[in-house]
Amino acid sequence: MGIGVSGWRLANAVARSGHLGVVSGTSLDTLLIRQLQDGDRAGHLRRAIAAFPDGATGEAVLRRWWQPGGRAAGQPYSLLPLPTATPDPARERLQVLAAFVEVWLAREGHASDIGINLLTKVRLPILPTLHGAMLAGVRWVLMGAGIPKHVPAALDELAGRRRATLPLDVTGATTARFVSFDPADHWPESGPPLLRPRFLAIVASHALATMLARKSSGRVDGFVVEAPTAGGHNAPPRREGGTNARGEPRYGCDDEVDLEALRRLGLPFWLAGGAGRPGALAAAQAVGAAGIQVGSLFAFCRESGLAEGPRRAVLDAIRAGRLDVFTDPRASPTGYPFKVLRGAGVPEAGTDRVRCCDLGYLRETYQREDGGLGYRCPGEPEAAWVQKGGRREECAGRRCLCNGLLANVGVGQLRDGDLELPLLTAGDDVARVRELLQDRDDYSATDVVDYLLATA
Repeated sequence: MGIGVSGWRLANAVARSGHLGVVSGTSLDTLLIRQLQDGDRAGHLRRAIAAFPDGATGEAVLRRWWQPGGRAAGQPYSLLPLPTATPDPARERLQVLAAFVEVWLAREGHASDIGINLLTKVRLPILPTLHGAMLAGVRWVLMGAGIPKHVPAALDELAGRRRATLPLDVTGATTARFVSFDPADHWPESGPPLLRPRFLAIVASHALATMLARKSSGRVDGFVVEAPTAGGHNAPPRREGGTNARGEPRYGCDDEVDLEALRRLGLPFWLAGGAGRPGALAAAQAVGAAGIQVGSLFAFCRESGLAEGPRRAVLDAIRAGRLDVFTDPRASPTGYPFKVLRGAGVPEAGTDRVRCCDLGYLRETYQREDGGLGYRCPGEPEAAWVQKGGRREECAGRRCLCNGLLANVGVGQLRDGDLELPLLTAGDDVARVRELLQDRDDYSATDVVDYLLATA
C-alpha cells in the first residue's frame, strides 16, 4: 500500500474484526516526526510515546520534534539527516520509538495479533525498527522486496535483547559489510526476553521459498506468495519478455508459483495479489493455502492512512470507471516494477518533478574508489548520480517514491511554497472497490472483511 497507508488505525480495525492487522514499517521515523510537527492534535502519538519503556528517549523526541500548534502556514517539515551505515545513536533510538508507537497503537484495545511489514531493500533501519516493534508486542514480521534470509536469526538475537547483525548490500564491495544493532548500547539495563515474532517471507516463486526454508539463518514460519497483480513493488519477470503494448513488463508461465512444490515444504502460506474478492479465501484454502493477504481494498477504506483528498479522488474515479493501474517498469529507483494509479484526478508526482533526494531510504550503497561507502539514487539529480558512478540512462523515468508516498498520507514536503505531489499505488483488483460502494458513499475496514467472507 505504501508508507503509512496500512497505519495503526487500519491495522487496529482489521485486528478488531478478528484478522491479522499489519502495519507498514517503512519510513516510520520520518512519518512520526512529521506528524509531531503537525501537532499530534488528537494526542495519540504522545499517548503511545508515554508508554515507551524509556521515558528519556520519548521526552527527547518530543522536545526536538513536537510543535504543539502545528507548523506555521508555509513552513516546510524539518528533516532527519540522510541515513548512512555509520551508527547514529539518536537516529536508532528514534527508529525504535517510531516502530513502538505504530505497533502499540495498532494493538491498543483488543487482544488480536498485529504484524509489521518491512522492505528487505531498505536495509539500514530494519534492526532498530524490529526491536521497537518487538518491544510493543508485534507477533508477525513480513518481509519481501529482496531475500531476507538473515532476518530470522536477527529476530532470535533481538528477542534476547542481544546484538543483531545483517549483511549490507554494497555495489562493488571488495569486502563484506554489515549493519548491527545492540539494545544494550542504548539501554544497558536489559529487561526480560521479548517474544520472538513469527517470520513470513514474501516471495514470488517457489524456488525462493525453498531456498529460504532450507538456508535461512533461523526459523522461517511461512510465506506470503505475491502475484504480479499485487500493488506497490512487484518482482521482475523471471524471464525477459519485453513489455506489452502499454509498456508494462510482460509476465508469463515462468512467473506462476508451483503451489505443490510450496506445499511440500510443510510450512503455511498465504496467497496475495488478486485475492480481494468473495470466494478467494475458499479457493486459496482449496489449494492448500492457510489464507489470503489483501491490501488494495483496505487502502481506500475510512481507516486507511491515505489523506482524505487522494482517497476520495480514487473512490470517485472508481465509481466513474476511469481508474487505471499501470505497472511502471521505470518508476521505482529500486529497479523493481511498481504499480502506479492513473486517472484518479489527483495531481501526480511525475518524472518532471525537480529532482531532490532528501530522505534517502531507497539509496543504493556502493563502494567508492577510496574504499569508503557512498550513497546514490537514480531519482536524485542526474549530475550527482553520474558523478557517483551511475549510468545516466538509469535516471530515465525514475520517480521519488520516498517523497511521493509520504505525500499520499498527508505529510508531503513543501518546497519553495509548492507541495510535494502524491504517488498512489494499488493492485489490479482495486476496481472491486466499486462493489463495496454499492448503495453507500464510503466503506470501512469491517465492510471489506464482510465482503471477503461473503459467499461467492
